[in-house]
Amino acid sequence: MFAVVDAGGSTVDSTLYACQATTPQMVLKEVCLSECVQAGGALVDAAARAMLKEKLKDSSFGDDANISAMVDGFESKVKRLFDGTQASNAVQFGGLRDNDKEHNIFKGRISLTAEEVAQTFGEVIAHVVDSILRLISERKVHFLLLVGGFGESPYLKKRLEAVFKPKGTTVITVEQPARKAAAEGATIWYINRTVVARALRYAYGTDVRHVYDPAKHASRHHKVIVAADGSMKVPDGFSTWATKGSILNDDYSHIADYNISWPADTQDGAQALGFTTVDVYAWDGDGEPIWLKDEYDLSRLSSSLRIIKGENKKKYYKISFSVAIRLGGTQLEARLQWNEGKKLCEGPVAIIPDILNQSQ
Repeated sequence: MFAVVDAGGSTVDSTLYACQATTPQMVLKEVCLSECVQAGGALVDAAARAMLKEKLKDSSFGDDANISAMVDGFESKVKRLFDGTQASNAVQFGGLRDNDKEHNIFKGRISLTAEEVAQTFGEVIAHVVDSILRLISERKVHFLLLVGGFGESPYLKKRLEAVFKPKGTTVITVEQPARKAAAEGATIWYINRTVVARALRYAYGTDVRHVYDPAKHASRHHKVIVAADGSMKVPDGFSTWATKGSILNDDYSHIADYNISWPADTQDGAQALGFTTVDVYAWDGDGEPIWLKDEYDLSRLSSSLRIIKGENKKKYYKISFSVAIRLGGTQLEARLQWNEGKKLCEGPVAIIPDILNQSQ
C-alpha cells in the first residue's frame, strides 16, 4: 500500500492505493476517499509576507513594494532550498545602498533565521500532516510518494519523514528538478492506467417525487401535490445512485428506473411526448450541487401509450424509462434507456468529465 501526495501551489491532494497484482501487469485500487487540503506553497508565501511585515513594521523597508520584493526573493530561493539546517537565510530584494543594520538588512539583502523561515512553513505543514494521517488512518503504508511543485521542498520532506518514518513509511521524492516533470508525469500516467477501482469524490443521483408518507414527510406536508395517478407525492426528493466515498470498479454501472405520468384528459396524449430531461446531481457536501440536463426524444413511444386508471378512478398516461450511469472510470457517463415494444432503445452517451476530474 502506498500514498501519492500531490503538493501544489494552493492545495495538497493525497490518494491511497493498494496493489492488487504485479503480473502480468500492475493492478491498483484506491483504498478510500482522497484527501484535499488548502495547504500549498502559496500559503507559505503568505505566511512569509505576514512575518516580514511584522518584522519590519518599524523599518523604512516595511512598505508594500519592498515586502513584495522580499517575498519574491523568498519564494524563488529560500523556500525552495530551506531544509531546517541553515542558520542564516539571505533574501535578495534591493540594491547595494539598501541597508538597515537593526533589521539585518545589508546591501539589499535581509537575513532570516532558521526559526523565522520554519515559522512560515509551520501551519501549512501541520495541515498537510493532519490530512495524510486522516487518509492512512491505522493502515500500514509502505511508501509516500511526494510530487508537485511544493513537493520539491526539502523541509516539507524532512518534516514528513519525522512523522511517518517511525510508522514504517518511506517518503520518496524526485531529487533533481530537471527530471522531476518527466518522472512525475510518467508515474501519474502509469497509475491512471493501472487503477481498476476508484473512490467516488461525490454522491450522484437525481431529483424525484416520493410517495407521501405522513410519518416521514410531515415537515413537508405543505409541498404535497396530487400526481396524475391520484396519489399524493412530495417533490424535491433525492434518488441516490452512488454515495460519496464508495469504492467502485472501473467497469461499475448502475441502472435506475423512473417514469413520467400526466392526465389522460389531455386532448392528445402523444403531444406530451417529445424531449424529456433528467437532472443529474453531484454532491460533495459543501456549496451548491453540481447539475446538468440531458435531453432525449421519446416521441416514438406515442404508439405504445395506454390509458391507466389510478387512485380515485383518475385516468392518466405513464411512460417508463431508465437512466444507465457508468461511474467507475475517470469520467461520468449517462444515457437513457426505454422499450419500444420488445426493443430496448438507448439515447446517446453523455460524458461529463469535469465533475469527476475537479478533485483529482
